[in-house]
Amino acid sequence: MKDIVLLYDGCCIYEIVILNYFLQYTNSQVLFCFTEKPDIKSMEGYSIHADMPLSEAGCGDVRSFIVPGGMVRQIETDLVLKTVKKLHQQGTLVAGICAGVDILEQAGILEGIPSTHSTDADCIRAGNVVTARANAYVDFAIEVGKALDLFEDEEDLRGTVDFWKYFKRAQ
Repeated sequence: MKDIVLLYDGCCIYEIVILNYFLQYTNSQVLFCFTEKPDIKSMEGYSIHADMPLSEAGCGDVRSFIVPGGMVRQIETDLVLKTVKKLHQQGTLVAGICAGVDILEQAGILEGIPSTHSTDADCIRAGNVVTARANAYVDFAIEVGKALDLFEDEEDLRGTVDFWKYFKRAQ
């Protein structure tokens, strides 16, 4: 199963860097997709070459779809919104952080569920949807990781939370 991360010019890489680390560490099949061009310039100034167009990634065999925040106006397209809606209907985990949550809302998948748009929560999971505010990038990574069963056991989860959220040294 593949995990799709949607990249675009002006996206915020810092919001998904820890989640990407978790995915890479657990040997997940991560695909960085784009809508317009493969060479992306992030909000932080990083130059990134994405793997493939979203239009070619397909909706089959997708475990998660991640939308980072940033300048999302350029990804407010029929392709992106229909992909989000279809994946959500299939039961795929769909996650957005910061302005990425706007895309989930425009796709209509936040209707009737708690999200960062309808509550004061910094990060919240409702079924197969995770939403987070920009300041909750660590919680976002952990919540998506829990939803995808990336942690070996409770001890692994506790150690991950202690290290990444509370800055405790690894033992």
